[in-house]
Amino acid sequence: ESPRYGNTGYSNGMTGNGKLMDLLDEPVPGVGTYEDFNTIDWVREKSKDRDRHREITSKSEQSTWALLHSISDAFSGWLLMLLIGLMSGALAGCIDISAHWLTDLKEGVCLSGFWFNHEHCCWGSNQTTFQERDKCPQWQSWAELLGGSSEGAAAYIVNYLMFMLCALLFSFLAVILVRAFAPYACGSGIPEIKTILSGFIIRGYLGKWTLIIKTITLVLAVSSGLSLGKEGPLVHVACCCANILCHLFTKYRQNEAKRREVLSAAAAVGVSVAFGAPIGGVLFSLEEVSYYFPLKTLWRSFFAALVAAFTLRSINPFGNSRLVLFYVEFHTPWHMVELVPFILLGIFGGLWGALFIRANIAWCRRRKTTRLGHYPVLEVLVVTGITALLSFPNSYTRMSGSELISELFNDCSLLDSSQLCDYNSSENRPAGPGVYTALWQLALALFFKMLVTVVTFGMKVPSGLFIPSMAVGAIAGRLLGVAMEQMALNHHDWLIVKGWCSSGADCITPGLYAMVGAAACLGGVTRMTISLVVIMFELTGGLEYIVPLMAAIMTSKWVADALGREGIYEAHIRLNGYPFLETKEEYEHKTLAQDVMRPRPSDPLLVVLTQEGMSVGEIEGVMADTDYSGFPVVVSQESQRLVGFVLRRDLVISLDNARKRQEGVVSASLVFFLEHVPPQPFSGPPVVKLRGILDLSPFTVTDHTPMAIALDIFRKLGLRQCLVTHNG
Repeated sequence: ESPRYGNTGYSNGMTGNGKLMDLLDEPVPGVGTYEDFNTIDWVREKSKDRDRHREITSKSEQSTWALLHSISDAFSGWLLMLLIGLMSGALAGCIDISAHWLTDLKEGVCLSGFWFNHEHCCWGSNQTTFQERDKCPQWQSWAELLGGSSEGAAAYIVNYLMFMLCALLFSFLAVILVRAFAPYACGSGIPEIKTILSGFIIRGYLGKWTLIIKTITLVLAVSSGLSLGKEGPLVHVACCCANILCHLFTKYRQNEAKRREVLSAAAAVGVSVAFGAPIGGVLFSLEEVSYYFPLKTLWRSFFAALVAAFTLRSINPFGNSRLVLFYVEFHTPWHMVELVPFILLGIFGGLWGALFIRANIAWCRRRKTTRLGHYPVLEVLVVTGITALLSFPNSYTRMSGSELISELFNDCSLLDSSQLCDYNSSENRPAGPGVYTALWQLALALFFKMLVTVVTFGMKVPSGLFIPSMAVGAIAGRLLGVAMEQMALNHHDWLIVKGWCSSGADCITPGLYAMVGAAACLGGVTRMTISLVVIMFELTGGLEYIVPLMAAIMTSKWVADALGREGIYEAHIRLNGYPFLETKEEYEHKTLAQDVMRPRPSDPLLVVLTQEGMSVGEIEGVMADTDYSGFPVVVSQESQRLVGFVLRRDLVISLDNARKRQEGVVSASLVFFLEHVPPQPFSGPPVVKLRGILDLSPFTVTDHTPMAIALDIFRKLGLRQCLVTHNG
């Protein structure tokens, strides 16, 4: 079943015995609207919008006021995009700043102002040295505040306990707020948004409560140190902003299909503010999320993503005047030989992606079907406790996901204080002891991240998947990069290295491997391709590394697709049982429409209404006995030629309305779907005329239409139902 029609009423002109009761001027409220958990009919919504547009255009020639109205109507779409961009950019800036502050609060407090995070606290200090940028007297760890000393076992234990307490407190607050106020605010939100964009209705999913709670709990969840990111949830936040702002404009408030065009643009805005990647955002919406993406939406998405990125840049949440999250400056070009390790990273990304999807879906299914699902708060606290307990001793798991990725992407310069840059200063720079320690810690961090992300994604707190997937890939890439670098240094006379790497030179950039690995793993999990390449180069500013990124992402997609067809979002859509016709899937079976249609030739007869001769009572009886969402209207039971299609909801509302507002309508009253009702005897009860709610042009295919074509019609036109006819 696929999408259906809008929110204005259809009129029921009703005729009584002799006296004509015309309700044409007042549309019946509720006719043409949808119930929760139903699909919209795109064809009806679009034709409704065309009628509205035609009416405005014809009126605009009559008066100046109507002309102004038509201009404002045409401009309202762009104004709406501007507002969505501003609101989403401002919210994303607040989320970034708050999450940064709360994350640092787990380790200590700024004495000059508790609202400063660690970095900002030490900016204003005169005692900060370049070597120890992160140490200044104004910033005190919990051990210094509570115990007075910063060294020794006691201080370590105090810091450890405070780290765990803060993490547990943040995640507890997040899960309690989600449970109490907005159950829809949990998870990533992208699977549901894909389903909503395909025409499904989930009331309240994009409402104001969801927006408020998602914004607050996202900050708490990210700060608690759980293995999750804020990127997917930011798409949900931007779509909530769009949905709320749509209510300011009649054009979007009353038309479900128009609103979905706006939500497609909002998805682009979400990625634009999450990564500072406006073009990547537009491509992400086009490739991954949207179901129906006309050219007009492309331009509007581009404009909205631009406004959002500009707003975020004005707020400057990272304090470095850059929009990009992980700015990198690599000085050495890559060489053709390096494509081999890049492709290996692609294979790793594809394998991990497919494995992760299987493991995560299996775990989420367990949560749904066993008693585990009854204790969401306990589950979040246990996972947070274990994560904090295991992540504190290792400096690479203790830092937040985006800090870790930043560190791994970084190219070692002379002033770097990172352990990963502890090279001996002799001429060919072999790795020092610090690098080997860092590699051990990274290997442990890789194992830890891979396990804990499987359990974390899908818990009852907002959780994105971009950053954890990229972290896994970045660690694997950095490990491979350092191995390649040491091989090139120690064996520069080997044939593969000799041609392009002179002894003592830095030929290999480990940070580039981390970047390629991050893209490969994210590609393996989400199956994005083009949009991911663009997001990666917007994210890092590394334009000359597009070919390695493309090679790794393509390999990763092939490997992951070989092991399982669907990405993580499609898998979650299927797990939750949402009605979603995947546009990317091929239909293999060689069946015809008659093999698939209901009822089958062997079933009882099709339930139909006739255009005349049925009473109100009979129609109500048919509706009571069946639960179909609509009925074909035919000429008569003998000649079942198709006249039109009527929706159950419209029928219920109209008959109910007729009984209340039209005198004398009883169960014996006849119902007509004709334009001109034949003359009735004066003695009988008044008739009910329902021509207004009849869809006179339902989509039909013949019984010999191949099923693959029928499926394509459903996907491309967003139909809610399609009638199968035989000789009409």
